[in-house]
Amino acid sequence: MEEKDPWPALYALCLGFFMILVDSTIVSVATPAIIEDFQADVNTVVWVTSAYLLAYAVPVLITGRLGDRFGPKRLYLAGLTVFTLASLWCGLTNTIEGLIIARVVQGLGASMITPQTMAVITRIFPVQRRGRAMALWGATAGVATLVGPILGGVLVDGLGWEWIFFVNVPVGLIGFALAWRLVPTLETHSHSFDWLGVVLSGAGMFLLVFGIQEGHQYAWSTITGQITVWRLIVLGLILLAAFIWWQALNRREPLVPLALFRDRNFSLANVAISVMGFAITAFAIPIMIWAQVVRGLSPTESALLLVPMALMTIVLARSVGGLTDRVHPRLITGVGFAALIGSLVWLSAVMTPDAAIWEILLPMVLFGIGNACVWAPNSATATRNLPIRQAGAGAGVYNATRQVGAVLGAAAIAVLMDSRLAAEGLPVFTGDGSGALPPAAVDGFSTAMAQSMLLPAAVLVLGFIAVLFFERPRHQGFAASPADVPPAG
Repeated sequence: MEEKDPWPALYALCLGFFMILVDSTIVSVATPAIIEDFQADVNTVVWVTSAYLLAYAVPVLITGRLGDRFGPKRLYLAGLTVFTLASLWCGLTNTIEGLIIARVVQGLGASMITPQTMAVITRIFPVQRRGRAMALWGATAGVATLVGPILGGVLVDGLGWEWIFFVNVPVGLIGFALAWRLVPTLETHSHSFDWLGVVLSGAGMFLLVFGIQEGHQYAWSTITGQITVWRLIVLGLILLAAFIWWQALNRREPLVPLALFRDRNFSLANVAISVMGFAITAFAIPIMIWAQVVRGLSPTESALLLVPMALMTIVLARSVGGLTDRVHPRLITGVGFAALIGSLVWLSAVMTPDAAIWEILLPMVLFGIGNACVWAPNSATATRNLPIRQAGAGAGVYNATRQVGAVLGAAAIAVLMDSRLAAEGLPVFTGDGSGALPPAAVDGFSTAMAQSMLLPAAVLVLGFIAVLFFERPRHQGFAASPADVPPAG
């Protein structure tokens, strides 16, 4: 019997995966519009992103297992349904609190989708072709995080911020029909579920992120009664430590099988992808606010600043994917992280009130080169050595660490922007209905946003160090030369 071509199934899965990752960054360009519409402060509106990322990150650990138990196709379709309906809810809400709640539900749907895409790749592609397939998956992730603000700018400018959510409805329906037809129904495996692990990780992450993001608002002091910001952060860290301890103690099926981290490449790739999640989220928010508030660009014009990044990522995706199966992973990813760090430092230096547009576009080109060199090779390297039976767990952990990084990035950049504005003698940015910044505040505001760009640059250094320790993948599907291939058995 002729083997079925797995590529159409991957294309169908990547459509839904692309959509949910676009929603991780699409709100960044709409932040000023949402601030003005709801008369909210920037820190509250950042919760529109943080709530989505947090609801995405925590359940993804167990939704990978649910895919193994009930079938990745069923979980993917269920998640796509939840995500699409929640997108409609987001666009129809008329309060900032309602929007944040709808984003939580949207994040839950996204958490059901993501690990299924990675697990299906591992199960339907033979090992010698898995690198190219995972490269496409990684490139999809990289392009989506950059396309989000661009698409958002066009929609906010032309139709209003609500349409950054309404656009998901037709895409979700098309994605559902394609996945229903093209994705195979795979064998299921019984699993027990670590509900205690879910509670510990979820509560720990929420307390940590809430404490970090709201700390500046409460002057890092008392929130109410005996509850202080620092106590929330410490309690969150304690719960996360308890989560890790429980994972080591659980002899049945822990939420995070710590044995996965015995593979050096999997461990290092998780560090690298969490850093990427942090940096992409943290970088997008201040530059979109700077472009619209300091330079007075429209959402579409602001988003167009990111076009060079997206173009370079798309143009290089194929060639980088081909190198992924042949070149040592530390070479490609090392170059990528170096380019990303350099681009953000460069951007910080040129983000002035009177900067020429071309001065912003040049570092964006460098950012796109770095982005292309990290996402696909890192994703392929993370999963190459994992056995098939650990596909769901490995996919869940990898995607969870990326989302945890994004959550922390959103929280940390909100704090840094607030503190930099305060250092410049400016109040927290809020919507006053005018949409304009007083002339006397322009220089200080611009400096605060430019300095904020150095946070993701600094965090990216951790990713650069991590990928330098990648080792050559073990299986025979990878080879820089015949001598590099270990003997069979």
